[in-house]
Amino acid sequence: MNTLVYLSPNTKEPFTTSEVIAECAGIQHHTVTRLIQQHEEDFKAFGILRFEIEEIRGRGQPKKNYHLNEQQATLLMTYLRNTPVVREFKKELVRQFYAMREELRSVKSVKAERRAIRTEMTDAIKALPDSPHKRFKYSQYTDLAYRAALGKSARKLRQERGADKKAIASDYMTADELAAVSSMENRVSVLIEVGMDYRQIKESLSRVQILPKSGRDAS
Repeated sequence: MNTLVYLSPNTKEPFTTSEVIAECAGIQHHTVTRLIQQHEEDFKAFGILRFEIEEIRGRGQPKKNYHLNEQQATLLMTYLRNTPVVREFKKELVRQFYAMREELRSVKSVKAERRAIRTEMTDAIKALPDSPHKRFKYSQYTDLAYRAALGKSARKLRQERGADKKAIASDYMTADELAAVSSMENRVSVLIEVGMDYRQIKESLSRVQILPKSGRDAS
């Protein structure tokens, strides 16, 4: 089954959408949104009722696509007829919410470990001889770590995942991606400390593959 539950950014709680529920339950989207609006206060009892406005090209008014957390999605399931299709969907939705909670725990753990590694890398850069372009080395080496680990820059990752250009790229990464970038950042700090320059470090990192190719292409 397709992805039903999302974690984007990874600083928020996992969610599904009214559009996903409508499609997988085999019902009209406006039926789902009407149920949500009829019982709005009940949904708000389990958290902020979030939504995004989607423009429908050439088709009248834009539509609301609700973002529902696990409790809100569970509540909505109680309002749907228990058909065979809906039952299968419910089981998969439960499975994916559980898996995403596990992913969120992993993300938090990796981020906590990465803080010390980031500090080591920035300290190594700070210790380099002063130069007119030294302040750019922080972003330069960070971008190098992203490219080496994921095959793309932080800017490209933000674009692919619909994040604002000023967003923190790591907030849109999986735990595996974060761990891969962190590993590369650790290598960067070590190689700086042994006296390698940017060109030498880039060449060294090009020979290391942290994520498999399929992981590099994940979005």
